[in-house]
Amino acid sequence: MHNDTIVALATPSGSGAIAVIRLSGNDAIAIASKYFKSISGKKLSQQATHTIHLGHIIEGDKTIDEVLISIFKDPNSYTGENVIEISCHGSSYIQQEIIQLFLRHGCRMATAGEFTLRAFLNGKLDLSQAEAVADLISSDNEASHQIAMQQMRGGFSSEIAKLREELLNFASLIELELDFAEEDVEFADRTQFKQLIERINFVLKRLIDSFAVGNVIKNGIPVAIVGEPNVGKSTLLNALLNEDRAIVSEIAGTTRDTIEDEISIGGIGFRFIDTAGIRETEDVVESIGIKKTFEKIEQAQVVMFLIGSPQLIASKDAIDAFKIEIEKIKNKFPQKQLLVVLNKIDQITDSKLANITSTLESKSTQLIPISAKTGIGVEQLTNALLNLINTGALRNNETIVTNSRHYDALLKAFEEIQKVKHGLETGLSGDLLAIDIRQALYHFGEITGEITNDDLLGNIFANFCIGK
Repeated sequence: MHNDTIVALATPSGSGAIAVIRLSGNDAIAIASKYFKSISGKKLSQQATHTIHLGHIIEGDKTIDEVLISIFKDPNSYTGENVIEISCHGSSYIQQEIIQLFLRHGCRMATAGEFTLRAFLNGKLDLSQAEAVADLISSDNEASHQIAMQQMRGGFSSEIAKLREELLNFASLIELELDFAEEDVEFADRTQFKQLIERINFVLKRLIDSFAVGNVIKNGIPVAIVGEPNVGKSTLLNALLNEDRAIVSEIAGTTRDTIEDEISIGGIGFRFIDTAGIRETEDVVESIGIKKTFEKIEQAQVVMFLIGSPQLIASKDAIDAFKIEIEKIKNKFPQKQLLVVLNKIDQITDSKLANITSTLESKSTQLIPISAKTGIGVEQLTNALLNLINTGALRNNETIVTNSRHYDALLKAFEEIQKVKHGLETGLSGDLLAIDIRQALYHFGEITGEITNDDLLGNIFANFCIGK
């Protein structure tokens, strides 16, 4: 049942300057008015929607706090119900006193995501917009924030809804043909229907392909920094993060475990993983670190292979050995983007650098010379990282899919559209075409929430924080 009144803390738990406590339900205003005494003497229940009132929360003779109360009357509120938001002082004690007061007098504690669930059930948001609320709260860089905002405003849902509506119109005409099967008439123009299916096919493929970009933007792009011991991997990590996150030492094998940290570059989140140096070793602890290095490379999307320039000065054989190592990484991890980074260029001459660069660089190998210690070339490296990620769709404000549930529904819808397309090409009968069209419509409806069930809603909103 969703006709009772719920209450929860809408701001993070703990002490702060202020806290916001939210009530939602038919009786929210009536319940709050019993325990609120306005400075102006006005009754809360008689005030207009979207107004703010100063006063005190009082229980009997006890004044709990001086607060500001905001009123939002249905249907013009976030949940579509009567909503009260109480801005109180941020003491944990005050927060709990106010919440407990309302729990004793007609409210129950909201479950995770219940305010947004009510917004969905009352038609204020569709399901994909509701899910975007959680993505917006968790966004920690410009790109993920931009995608979540676009989805919350209905960019994704409106695109899906338009396709679904057009497909539904043709489905209705084909279903109508079945009622006049004996007359052998066609209400649905097959040529126009083929054009629609081609258009739907194109849009679905674009949305499905966008998930590759959307997923990494949402979760951060993992970059493994690998190389032999003492080539400056930890120094580079510190330079990228602009802090001393990793231990730097002249002793080879200092990093014996992986170190991870995230930064935002050009609005995109990157998760850098500083790994143990790869070399033959009899040290048990160090060998465990090296094993973890290969595990982290498996998880990474980008591999940054770091070479220390002084290592290459000795001989041509040394350069050839690194060329072989680069090819090994390419062959072992063919699906991963590879950047070869030539570090410690401050320790060699320009002519030596030019010789090394011309020998190592190729059409398939991007070489970036840097000095992690002095910062030379680090900006060029961050630009190269950005160029590896296809953010054209993001720059053009196109719809980008980031939600795995949406991706799964799109794949299923695409599969059904392929069946419809094949049916049209082979002259399949209307009754069999209608079955595949209905299935495609079903998967479209799963995305926006036109088709749903309690288990699905439970799984989605369980991932929200309480109070949202």
